[in-house]
Amino acid sequence: MRLRMAEKSTGYIHTVSTLTREIKTLLEETYPFIWVCGEISNYSVPASGHSYFTLKDQQATIQAVMFKNQKLKLRFDLEGGMKVYGMARLSIYEPRGTYQLIFEHLEPEGTGSFQIAFEQLKRKLSDKGYFDQKFKKPIPSLPLNICIITSGTGAALRDIIHISKRRFSNCRLEILPVKVQGEGADIEIINAIYLANQRQRAEIIILARGGGSLEDLSAFNSESVAEAIFQSKIPIISGIGHETDFTIADFVADLRAPTPSVAAELALPDKRTLMQRVFELRKRMDQSIFSLISNLHHKQNSLISRLKSPEMVIYTHRLKLEDLEFRLNHQIKASFKYHKEKIRWLSDSLYSKTIKKRISDQQQYVKMICDTLTHHFYVLFQKNKTKLIELASKLDVLSPLSVLNRGYSISRFVLNKNIITDSAQVKLEDKVETILLKGRLISTVEKIDD
Repeated sequence: MRLRMAEKSTGYIHTVSTLTREIKTLLEETYPFIWVCGEISNYSVPASGHSYFTLKDQQATIQAVMFKNQKLKLRFDLEGGMKVYGMARLSIYEPRGTYQLIFEHLEPEGTGSFQIAFEQLKRKLSDKGYFDQKFKKPIPSLPLNICIITSGTGAALRDIIHISKRRFSNCRLEILPVKVQGEGADIEIINAIYLANQRQRAEIIILARGGGSLEDLSAFNSESVAEAIFQSKIPIISGIGHETDFTIADFVADLRAPTPSVAAELALPDKRTLMQRVFELRKRMDQSIFSLISNLHHKQNSLISRLKSPEMVIYTHRLKLEDLEFRLNHQIKASFKYHKEKIRWLSDSLYSKTIKKRISDQQQYVKMICDTLTHHFYVLFQKNKTKLIELASKLDVLSPLSVLNRGYSISRFVLNKNIITDSAQVKLEDKVETILLKGRLISTVEKIDD
């Protein structure tokens, strides 16, 4: 009934696609471009490079997309949780029947896009280690050639030249003029750094420019410039902006100066200070040398006073040699006298007894030794004789002959001479030898009794 009433009232029934298309046309004509603010969530970038996300506030959400070509114009990267505002077209995605915002431009809410881009790049390069102290190259203490990369007409160049002449005019300055802001400035800075490294003339590079807004300093916040500074073989001092200005180049540089003038002061020592230092060192060196010479002179005098003349040394040694000679002669005479007396005493002892007496004494001694030897031999002979008799008695008791003497006999086989102790060992017709006290009998076994 209601369908028929609708047909009668409108005269036309919409399909889903026609209704969606009409709504889409209505929305796009009513809201061609609108400004919308909200917080990014569910952020994703598929292989196409387009960015898809949800824009939300406390009460509602809406699907949004930003195509790749529009993203290239942004100075910062989109991230989840970032609050933004931007200009978009309202459209309906017909296959799903959902409406969405197609953004043409986005800006971060509160903080400017340049500041967001600065923080994002700073975080990225820090994670890559570009700011690590271990990669900082040392600054030469007394350079003879310095390359200055800055604007050829800026006040920064004039300040650096003025300070260089005042502090150390002997240093050679090589100026590579570049654009320090605007389109293409970062490319010129990169090319200048590469050129200085290719020439290898300069010992230090000063990268400088005067103060300005964050947008004016954007060339020094470029990732490609940071890469060129990091890859430079020549140490780089950055002197960009005022003392409160910080750029990505400052963090990557080997040394950061708050201003271009300070960069020149850090690169070059003060010649007058150096001359004063040299004068003081020379004065201290003269004093040290004078003190050393004086000490050596005193030491020489002391050694001279302790040094004896060669004549006195020879005389002293001659006296000592004469004394040693006298003592040696005396010792030789005393030794000769001692041995002479000893020989005399031995001669007297030798000739004090006659030869006959000595022979008689030796004969008595030999006789005594013979008597002692005979006695010991007799004692030993009697001892061994008694032991032999004892062993012979034991042998007689155990000897088979004593058994035979008591009327017994010993029987054994004729062939193998084995003693027969049991009748079970013998078989009929075996040849048996019987040993008697006197003589032997050979018989043949004819009967065996157990």
